[in-house]
Amino acid sequence: MSLMLLLEARHLTKRYDEAIVVDDVSLFIERGETLGLVGESGSGKSTVARMVLGLIEPTLGEVFFDGQPVTPRGAAMRKLRRRFQPVFQDPYAALNPRMRVEEIIAEPLVIHEKHSRAERRRRCSELLRSVGLDDSALARYPHEFSGGQRQRINIARALALRPELLVLDEPISALDVSVGAQIVNLLRDLQREFSLTYLFISHSMPMVRYLASRVAVMQRGRMVETGPCEQICSHPQQEYTRSLLAATPEMRVG
Repeated sequence: MSLMLLLEARHLTKRYDEAIVVDDVSLFIERGETLGLVGESGSGKSTVARMVLGLIEPTLGEVFFDGQPVTPRGAAMRKLRRRFQPVFQDPYAALNPRMRVEEIIAEPLVIHEKHSRAERRRRCSELLRSVGLDDSALARYPHEFSGGQRQRINIARALALRPELLVLDEPISALDVSVGAQIVNLLRDLQREFSLTYLFISHSMPMVRYLASRVAVMQRGRMVETGPCEQICSHPQQEYTRSLLAATPEMRVG
């Protein structure tokens, strides 16, 4: 295995009854890079994400993180899981409305690490600052924040255990265009600061083009095109890829 290879998925297939949601999908991500997984709604992107995260088991195929198998169960998986974290689509549903922001961000630390309350608070403050929020947010509840601010809190929580990989499943699709662009810029800055690796899942080719070094295109559960992002965006081989590029106009980021 290459020393640079962090995540590898081999021949992933997921069936529900007679429906094939994901059909023989393989991908890899090297350390420090961003792979953009793009396709329209229903193409199977989120199912791939859930298999990569070990949240659901593939019908066929395997996922390896740093050479170790990713499965939904087992003691080894608990240690492995802290090394990769999700950021999901809906910033409203992802946060417990009964918990203060400090409790939300600190929850992974309580589960996986033994720190004093003062140390957890210090870490939460650091994480909030890294995503562009200040300490005053610690004592507040999710409903007091905008959608973009909530997604920043989600990202801070995902970073709490210092993961190597973030699986970003449509993290901007519930936000308006300008706020989404701010979040993508934040993700780019965080990647540089913390040497993160991303699986960035989106239906927006312009956002993928801005953030990703490589792109994989999914249609109806299958991988139909993959390669360097600029090559795919400038010279797509598939009509489906061309339709995705045409469907989403360029957005101002950066």
